[in-house]
Amino acid sequence: MTAPAVPLLELILERGTGDPVDERVLNAALAAFLDFGVRRTSMGEIAKRSGVSPATLYRKFAGKDEVVWAVGRREVRRLIAGVDAQIDARASAEDQMVGLFVAFLQGLRQNQLLQRLLATEPEIVLPLLTTQAGPVLALGRAYLADFIGRLHGPLNLPPEEVEPAAEMVARVALSMALTPQTCLPVEDEAALRRFARRYLAGIFGVAAPPGRIP
Repeated sequence: MTAPAVPLLELILERGTGDPVDERVLNAALAAFLDFGVRRTSMGEIAKRSGVSPATLYRKFAGKDEVVWAVGRREVRRLIAGVDAQIDARASAEDQMVGLFVAFLQGLRQNQLLQRLLATEPEIVLPLLTTQAGPVLALGRAYLADFIGRLHGPLNLPPEEVEPAAEMVARVALSMALTPQTCLPVEDEAALRRFARRYLAGIFGVAAPPGRIP
């Protein structure tokens, strides 16, 4: 079994320095990436938009790759925080798993930076999310496995199957985010919840009471 990427998850979720200059730089970089794309954004543009001197920018970030990594980390933290905020920890295990899947999928599909890069610079982002997606899937697997461990209520899932099940859900969500054309009800939240409730129940061994698939 592939080991969970807990160190990577901890690194991603580690809070920033809290330095307001860092935040200005990341905000400026994100805005520039959305306007021009990653490839066409220069460190000079980021410095200009953030109001810091090029010397200060290079003291904080050795180059654009470091800025891109920092922006990506912050986007992942925001995605996870947004997902967590939509989950009611008092709900049943089934309801939490359904809420997680829906929130995670919607968060990916609605992320402006991801969608911008997929539309205009697929050569940059697609390999990282397809043929070279091992680290991304490992991160999703680690997060989902940790989430499962915090669920209230038992799952009929042997411990050795938690990570494979978590990876399966991560792969499905990633595929649905990358390929918007689908017959699945991704634009109808109520229908998506019904879909998730029906199929996640089988994957994770949680089941609704007879006759209940709202």
